Order: sequence, then C-alpha cells, then structure tokens
Amino acid sequence: MNITLDQAEKIITSAKERAASIDTKMNIAVVDAGANLLAFARMDGAWLGSLDISIKKAKTARFFDMDTGAIGELSQPGGSLYNIEHSNRGLITFPGGIPVKNSSGEIIGAIGVSGSSVENDHDVATAGANAL
Repeated sequence: MNITLDQAEKIITSAKERAASIDTKMNIAVVDAGANLLAFARMDGAWLGSLDISIKKAKTARFFDMDTGAIGELSQPGGSLYNIEHSNRGLITFPGGIPVKNSSGEIIGAIGVSGSSVENDHDVATAGANAL
C-alpha cells in the first residue's frame, strides 16, 4: 500500500491547522512508502533552514518505521544505533518524524515537521499522522 496525494494533502492540512492552533510556523513534508517526497508545505514565515530537516525527518521515520525521537534515543553514545544519523545521506534523529499508517495498520508513508521546539514538531506531526 502507498499513501495517495489526497491523503498527503489531508495530512498537511491537519498539521497546518495544529501548528496554527499553537501559534507556530512549520515546514511539513509527507513521503510515500518508498520514502519519496509526495507533498510539502512551508507555512508563511517558517524557517528556511527547517525545510530540509522536515523532509529528512519524514524519510528517517519511513526508513526505519519508527518515530524519529525513538531513533534519537537509540542513537545516543553507547546506544545500539550510535552514529546512525550519518547513514542514508543524513538522518534526523530528534522528534518530529512519524510513520503514517492506513486503517489496517500498514505503514504507507511518513510525515516530517520542523520549525519550532522538538515537542511542538512532534505534536504537529502527530496531528498530521492522525488525520487518516
């Protein structure tokens, strides 16, 4: 299964609404099951430097089918995934990337959000991922 463009647009809409409700501006990326960028939105005034981070968060979440924050915990010094962020042309291992599942629980893509604190990034990504 793969995420559709209509689903990706719903995810972005939900994430943008959540970002607005907490008064923050975000870059929001959605990748398909193959970790290819499918949809992207940069809210007016969102940091330019967070554009690439949001895409890498989405790809990281799909590459490993887990929240990027969980990967971050495993990649600390002495952790089983220490230095993993240097693989795959660069990964992001802090919160804000979440796999997206369909109604059957299959992973069909991922969302990545960047532009605020990692707590806000994760919150907005969660709102997007839950849109389906």
